[in-house]
Amino acid sequence: MISLRGAKLARQQEPFLCEETYMQPDLRQQLIGGLKDGSIVPCLGYDILRDVTALADGRSIPADSDSLILAMNGGKPMSRRLMYEFPRAAMNVELKRGRRVVDTFLTRTYGETAWTRARLHDWLKEIRPPYVIDLNRDTQLQDSYADVAHTLVVGLARTGGTEYRFRLFEYRAGVHTEIAQEAADPALPVLFKPVGTPRPRPQYVASDADYVDYITELMGGFAIPAFLKSHRKGKRYLLLGLPLTRDTERMLLADILYDAATPVGWTLIPPSRASSTKERNFCERHHLEMIAADWEELLLA
Repeated sequence: MISLRGAKLARQQEPFLCEETYMQPDLRQQLIGGLKDGSIVPCLGYDILRDVTALADGRSIPADSDSLILAMNGGKPMSRRLMYEFPRAAMNVELKRGRRVVDTFLTRTYGETAWTRARLHDWLKEIRPPYVIDLNRDTQLQDSYADVAHTLVVGLARTGGTEYRFRLFEYRAGVHTEIAQEAADPALPVLFKPVGTPRPRPQYVASDADYVDYITELMGGFAIPAFLKSHRKGKRYLLLGLPLTRDTERMLLADILYDAATPVGWTLIPPSRASSTKERNFCERHHLEMIAADWEELLLA
């Protein structure tokens, strides 16, 4: 029997030329149809929140790495080494001031501040994909499914007393109930929040140590529930607002995309931004087609 790593290497060794294409009407309809029927899974990055502002003062929601670091540090930049990526800055704050400071900042930002709605989240609410992966920590995806029962999978790092790196909740009639893997209803939509959320209880994958632990367990199969491992087989993925320029996101996706169809899917890259060498290499290894289009083009349909 081929191992998990062996299967990944086998897929990566298959020739796949990553060339940018454009968003044609037939491709747009194919993507939307796949999102609706569940054969294509949307994977959300920070850029889908670019139109979100605070109701109180109009400031933009901190979603990308730099804005998160600045918000966590009172609007002031940290050292050049720490500004490299949010997990590194969060690790520094955790070591110097305690983990509670990081968690309090994330909960205050995403759980206690009122924000405007993201256009993409309103659109997702209309089409209701049966499985969504959200690499942000805000609650807008959960709000989009607040009127329907669903299963919520929340990433968990560096915990004691459990071999798994997630918590599983069933949501019905406005109430979250923590459940065991075996109790998950396979008919419900699944919202997967790998790096955490403040609701129903604040828990986050934030610092370098968190990510090392979480990605290690993700590689070992202990960060995804058993029912979701079965459910995701043969799926294709559509990356929305998710630049692949950061090591952290690429490492997370490398294992989240495991057991996908071939080709694995598509990533949207705005024409205003040239794709990087690291992005192209990742897409070639993981059989992702690059589409020179912004996520807003999906909303045109």
